[in-house]
This record gives sequence, C-alpha cells and structure tokens, in this order.
Amino acid sequence: MTNREQRVYIYALLSRVFSDILDKQTVLDISRNEELLNLIGDETVEWFKFGDLEKIEEELNIDYSSMFLLHTQPIESFVLDAKQESLVGLQNPVMEFYFRNGFEIDMNQTNIVSPDHLGIEFGFMQTAVFRDERVAQKEFLENHLIRWVVPYLIGMKSMATTPFYRELFDFTVEFLVSDYSELA
Repeated sequence: MTNREQRVYIYALLSRVFSDILDKQTVLDISRNEELLNLIGDETVEWFKFGDLEKIEEELNIDYSSMFLLHTQPIESFVLDAKQESLVGLQNPVMEFYFRNGFEIDMNQTNIVSPDHLGIEFGFMQTAVFRDERVAQKEFLENHLIRWVVPYLIGMKSMATTPFYRELFDFTVEFLVSDYSELA
C-alpha cells in the first residue's frame, strides 16, 4: 500500500468513526485488522483481543453517544465560536472551502447536521488525498483541522471511557500533525 493509499484509508476510517456510533460490522472489521489496532495503541489491541465483541460494541457506542451526542458535538463552528451556531450554505467557511475545491456534499443524505462536522471534514480530506490535491489538503489542514481538531481531541480524551477512543484521539492528533508536516 502506498503512502497516499494509507492516507486515504486513514481519513476514511476517521470519517466513519467520528460520524456515528459503530455498527456490528464496523466493530468486527476493526477487530480483525491487527495493523490498524497496532496503529491506534496497545490498550486497544488488548481490549479487542481479549474482550467480547458485543460488549465492546456496546461500550464503544455508549462512549461515542456520551462524548459526541450528549456533551458536545464535533462541529468546527461549535468549538471555535462561543455562540455555538452553525452557519449555513456558503456563509460557513468550511462549506465555502468545499465548494471552491469541488467537493459536493448533500446534507440530505446524512444524519449529520452541519458541513463542518468532523466526520465530513475527514471525508473531505479523504477525497482530497484520493484526488492528490496537495494544495487543498495543506490549506484545509492548516485553516481547519489543525486549528480546531487537535485541541478539541486533546480536551475530549479525558471524557473517553474506552481504550479505543482514548488512543484514537492520540493517534488522530499525531496523524494530523504528521500529515501537515509532510505537506508543508
């Protein structure tokens, strides 16, 4: 797998994991991917290796719901703006960036309520990496993901109750910083 293919895969995974609770198939797929588990962290490897998958799925979904539905939403404008308002259409800087870079998003096709939701932002990066649009990748990382996701996930780590999310937050921060460094 090339570096670009790995980056596409990682952004796709992050998009999926931060978009919604994980279904049985996703939990099963994660549990079977030793390389991925090793990337995320040692506690996660042990948890998936020795834990019951049904219990793991339940704990992951409770953790996700508690962090991202009950306490805070992973939405850029909510995190950066004290008013916690999500701008619509091209008034939203992220939506304007998508439009300018040919990334079409149909909000009617998702349960996510805002174009600057972390899952959609990672989906944009997946597409930009797949298309090999390095200028757009660097600009989006610099002006959006590095700016809000890094401090957000560092703060969220203390709320995580599962090894998977605690280590995923660390992995995501390290990955974003490394990815940006490579592009810069």
